[in-house]
Amino acid sequence: MLFLLFWIITLSCSSVAKPNFLLIMIDDLRTTLGCYGDYNSYTPNIDHLAKQGIIFSQAYAQQALCAPSRNSILTSRRPDTLQLYDFYSYWRDTVGNFTTLPEYLKNNGYNTMSIGKIFHPGTSSNNSDDSPYSWSEKPFHPYTNRYKNAPVCQTIKNSLPAQNLVCPVDLKFMPNQTLPDIEILKKAKRYIQIHKNDVKPFFLAVGFQKPHIPLKYPKKYLKYHPLEKFKIPEPYAWPNNTDSVAYNPWIDLRKRKDIQRLHLKFPWEKIPKNFAKLIIQSYYGAVSYIDDIIGKLIYQLHISKILQKTIIILTSDHGWSLGEHAEWGKYSNFDVSVHVPLIISIPFMTFNKTTELLAKYNANTIDKFKFEYKGYTNLKYSLSEKKGNKNNVTFLKHTDIFTKTDAIVELVDIFPTVAELAGIPVPICSNIQKKYDNNYKYSLVCTEGISLLPLIRTALDKKIIPWKKAAFSQYPRPGIEPTLHPNSDEPHLKEITIMGYSLKSHEYRYTAWIPFISENKTANWKIIISEELYNHNYDSAEYFNLARSPDFLKKKNELRMLLKDGWRKALPDYI
Repeated sequence: MLFLLFWIITLSCSSVAKPNFLLIMIDDLRTTLGCYGDYNSYTPNIDHLAKQGIIFSQAYAQQALCAPSRNSILTSRRPDTLQLYDFYSYWRDTVGNFTTLPEYLKNNGYNTMSIGKIFHPGTSSNNSDDSPYSWSEKPFHPYTNRYKNAPVCQTIKNSLPAQNLVCPVDLKFMPNQTLPDIEILKKAKRYIQIHKNDVKPFFLAVGFQKPHIPLKYPKKYLKYHPLEKFKIPEPYAWPNNTDSVAYNPWIDLRKRKDIQRLHLKFPWEKIPKNFAKLIIQSYYGAVSYIDDIIGKLIYQLHISKILQKTIIILTSDHGWSLGEHAEWGKYSNFDVSVHVPLIISIPFMTFNKTTELLAKYNANTIDKFKFEYKGYTNLKYSLSEKKGNKNNVTFLKHTDIFTKTDAIVELVDIFPTVAELAGIPVPICSNIQKKYDNNYKYSLVCTEGISLLPLIRTALDKKIIPWKKAAFSQYPRPGIEPTLHPNSDEPHLKEITIMGYSLKSHEYRYTAWIPFISENKTANWKIIISEELYNHNYDSAEYFNLARSPDFLKKKNELRMLLKDGWRKALPDYI
């Protein structure tokens, strides 16, 4: 810790010493990565990045919906603080002029730039990606975004192109012979080329759109994912003893032509397994496509000779269900929806084989990896299966290839982590609710997360450290049963009548669905509409709801109290 303190002081005293930051945000990415143990994935570039960084195996989003999650990440405030659960309010107008992560860095000597999808476009970011507050330059969105839902997909031989969910394509037949993420890559590479020699450090946020639906990506990536290797999650069914308020009826998928041709009865009829496998295959294909692009982006840092002074953070806004619980998409509190990848690579702290890393990054094509990439199945792990003890001690995972921690972390932790790495740490927000005041600066620059630097330092030293007891997420519903109108998956604020609050501890997920009053954005904890309790020691897929079991009454009550008390009570005692 003395070394860490000295290093932060050094950063604070010298602007030259401040690192660059590259934040990579991947839309709707679950932990389908080789470095996270997914045997079906083909993600060599991300895996090699992870080899040089820290993998946070238990990272969680605060809401499984784009706008609320992204605003939460970038302000380090939780959805209840931002009072944003949909797409239709801007926090500076409604709750407070909270400072964002890029704004904070910009105000402290950084050049900040947004390329692609960082804030969710539209009302929730003031139709400007929060410009001019957050960014030094005008944010970039690709021209081909206008063709996002163009009828260019052809999954049935000799059929007319349609607006399909499953949409592997040939680039030469696409508008301008490109796709948005390729445009995003080109712009990001150009930004690095222009700013590589700047005295002022940069914070470059690059948001890739896939694997968000439609699953439109170059079809060449299917060769890494033969259909026969995929299986449907079993049981392909709704969880035992779980009420329907928790269900996500995947309404956005039902708008796609290939799903409509299945003539499924709303809301419970399942997608046939043969078509479900096509969805899973294309999701993995889209992830491999983005992995290839990320390799090219990081290679640009290398040839620009700034890789070793650039901190890279890779994450997602939330997860995505691929048939678990017979669900598809996000829109829930299940682990597959809120569990996300988080990888942080700090060159001067985590790089141990930089030369080897650079030799494997590929600037042109993913093809060269097919002979040398051995996949996760050949990696050797040696660690106790123990998740934690009654004192909430985190057990770190170490391998000869990856450094992992199974400490529970949240996406609201990214802001304070980056700020501390830049030498400008931020305080934890007061637990006293104060109305926005221009002169009350403490309320503007603060965090509802905690910096991960102590955890990173101890992980590198192969030590253990007490950490958070739980991660907190939430999701709104307009009613108990799934409905098309109002939309159960994306209710507007005025339609919300129930809020599902969820926590994930080392061993359990507990969720309480309670009445919510949209007029004053408050929850009534005196009434519990429905509860869920899943024991991750033997049910990590969350199929067996134990909330009604008398054997788990004590544990359920304990977790309910922690959930009601909120995130501050879950922090380690020394924070």
